[in-house]
Amino acid sequence: MSEVLTAPKLHDCRDAFTAVLERLAAADDRIVAVCNDSVGSSKLGGFRSRWPERLVNVGIAEQDLVGVGAGLANGGLLPFVCGAAPFLTGRALEQIKADIAYSNANVKLVGISSGMAYGELGPTHHSIEDFAWTRVLPNLPVIAPCDSVETAAAVEWAASYPGPVFLRLSRVGVPDLLPEGHTFEPGRANLLRDGGDVTLIANGTLTHRMVRAAEILAARGVEARVLNMATVRPMDVEAVVAAARETGAILTAEEHSVHGGLGSAIAEVVVAELPVPMRILGVPGIFAPTGSAEFLLDEFGMAPAAVADAAQALIARKAANA
Repeated sequence: MSEVLTAPKLHDCRDAFTAVLERLAAADDRIVAVCNDSVGSSKLGGFRSRWPERLVNVGIAEQDLVGVGAGLANGGLLPFVCGAAPFLTGRALEQIKADIAYSNANVKLVGISSGMAYGELGPTHHSIEDFAWTRVLPNLPVIAPCDSVETAAAVEWAASYPGPVFLRLSRVGVPDLLPEGHTFEPGRANLLRDGGDVTLIANGTLTHRMVRAAEILAARGVEARVLNMATVRPMDVEAVVAAARETGAILTAEEHSVHGGLGSAIAEVVVAELPVPMRILGVPGIFAPTGSAEFLLDEFGMAPAAVADAAQALIARKAANA
């Protein structure tokens, strides 16, 4: 049977983000947007046209970006602080730690163009460390939606949540996987496909690749469970333990370093609760080269067919350990 699958329609999650942000802002004049010379890349042009007095552009000054957001929150406003993920998290990590997380400020951090979305601009613009940097901070939920539906739902939830949030969005188009009207629940994984042979877990741009890998595996006679783990912190411990117990092997994939990200967070649960064979796919502890995000993901073994091959190797490990 052929493993070639029809390409689905792709959606830019930034469009879902700004559509919900504008709708919420129309009903709540506390909502303001703060950006770092990133009106275009954050797709805040419509917001600026409707409420120019409610958009603050600090220029290319990410530490000021986060500090201004904290100050606005302290003044009773509800700021969505938007910027390219590598610079929002890398240049302003101290401010995120002290001004946002430690202070438990009601600021919504929106990392745009995360992962390797700026692939051709090279390692300076890749954001493959941001899960590791942010998930260790207390008080800060870390969320990477898998599609435009989940993005919209996560923005709704973030606006209602009385504390800081880090929302990780890509500019790379992805197909919609979740049904319209989906309600986002922090710390709750979504079961996209059930199976008992192996569990595939991902978030963000990798989730749809895991679904395609599961379809390839099904054609090979292997039934894979697929979990969308949008929330890196807090982790859905129950879903991870159930996957370990019921499938006996877990494979993760992420647009991030293999160190400190989603796979590491899941491994922490597995080793403490129910050790089973695991494999973490991602950038293997190096600076990724230049190239499109799609090319780089394929290069690092995260094409759907390659994921399927890795899953079968993991199942063989499980059998050898039985």
